[in-house]
Amino acid sequence: MNSMNLADGPHRTVTADSAQTDTSFQVVVLSGPSGSGKTTIIKRLLGTTPVPLMMSISATTRPPRQNEVDGQHYHFLSPEDFERYRQNDEFLECAEVHKTGYWYGTLRSELDRIRSAGAWALVEVDVEGALNIMKQYPEALTIFLQTPSVDEYENRLRARGTESEELIQRRLQTARRELEFADCYRFRVVNDDLDRAVQEICEILANRQAELHA
Repeated sequence: MNSMNLADGPHRTVTADSAQTDTSFQVVVLSGPSGSGKTTIIKRLLGTTPVPLMMSISATTRPPRQNEVDGQHYHFLSPEDFERYRQNDEFLECAEVHKTGYWYGTLRSELDRIRSAGAWALVEVDVEGALNIMKQYPEALTIFLQTPSVDEYENRLRARGTESEELIQRRLQTARRELEFADCYRFRVVNDDLDRAVQEICEILANRQAELHA
């Protein structure tokens, strides 16, 4: 496995957790560079999933955007509260992302909430966070979502029209770095056709469920 240069990428905190031993509970990790279509895929996936699947809601220190609801889109935390949770080991993983000064993280309580509901946890996280989750949940179902080419990432980022040139270049640099870790995932899905990509992920989930009940 490659070693990611933390000086260039997110500064991420690794925390310990028990191994995934409850076979009725699965952690599904979805990663992919900015522009790979994760948000759209997740919306479609949650509506068509063949398994009981619930989204893990991330925590962040960034302020809410228009129409974002606390506890629905993110858990919006003050920097002080975020740091307190981090010091208390309440994050499965957390990081300052893209050198923006904003921190993001996956709360352990989110996985507990989803486990209690009898569902599988879908965690959207960057590569560094995914590698940390793999250490703590070695049986996690890990999926790397990508576009057909790096040029396509740039086209999609520019089509958003919401980010500065500086941030676009940062995201592209991160995308190239993250692509080097795609083989660390159990599955790689190319999002060149939305319907096909969603169907492929649904088949991955269904096959995993069949394995658990074999």
